[in-house]
Amino acid sequence: MAPGDNIRASEGEKVFAEITDDVARRLRDDGFAIFPGLISEQEVARLKERVEELFALEGEHSGSEFKQEPGTRRLANCVDKGEIFEKAIENPVVLECVRTVLGRDFKLSSLNVRSANPQSNCGQPLHADSGATADENGYSVCNSVWMLDDFTESNGALRVVPGSHRWGKLPEPGAKVSGEILVTGKAGTVVVMNAHMWHGGTDNRTDAPRRAMHVYFTRGDKPQQQYQKKLVRAEVQARLSPLGRKLLALDDPRNDEMAEIGAGRSGFLK
Repeated sequence: MAPGDNIRASEGEKVFAEITDDVARRLRDDGFAIFPGLISEQEVARLKERVEELFALEGEHSGSEFKQEPGTRRLANCVDKGEIFEKAIENPVVLECVRTVLGRDFKLSSLNVRSANPQSNCGQPLHADSGATADENGYSVCNSVWMLDDFTESNGALRVVPGSHRWGKLPEPGAKVSGEILVTGKAGTVVVMNAHMWHGGTDNRTDAPRRAMHVYFTRGDKPQQQYQKKLVRAEVQARLSPLGRKLLALDDPRNDEMAEIGAGRSGFLK
């Protein structure tokens, strides 16, 4: 597969799933779509087990490949940390939603985990991921939030401003916006969102952590948030499927050139 080629299925390989017109409309108009039960209970349990193993292993350094965040535990560079994550980036429903938002030329930007600590003021400001606004080529960022725990009104759930991805601007610091809603759901739910839409986590007022995985994509002509070719070990790169290699942009010289200039940004973390 030549660098810059669109992501497509090889013969007999199912890369994308079909999504309904209603889902496509929600992504276009509202900026997000919710998929209850997209992750099985067994997969949620395996993900949580591996996540907690990594938190214990990495300790105070967890998430340091990218950025750490007060009031949370974070993991970064997760493709390098277990085959369960390699599988996650290839979810066909998520990939079809990403293609709907970004077009055919896209790649993984990063795969992170964020755990909102119990009884913590871990709320995030409204932001767009990577501080990005749409440009002359359209939208450039699309994220998916995988609920590893139930998202409730009190444990740090996601807040979003539907339609704000179409405004062509970033929120002012501390902005209070009418129309903001809270996205709640059961563990196993996945939210796919146009990441230009204004969004942020909320405070966790419960006695348990609230864990989520963020599988984040960007358009092919933009830098990755985390340069996968540098971060992912050679033995992991060697076992990836052709689709996995394509999603990580391992053979795309455009991506290497952009990485020399600098990796992508966070929407709000310094």
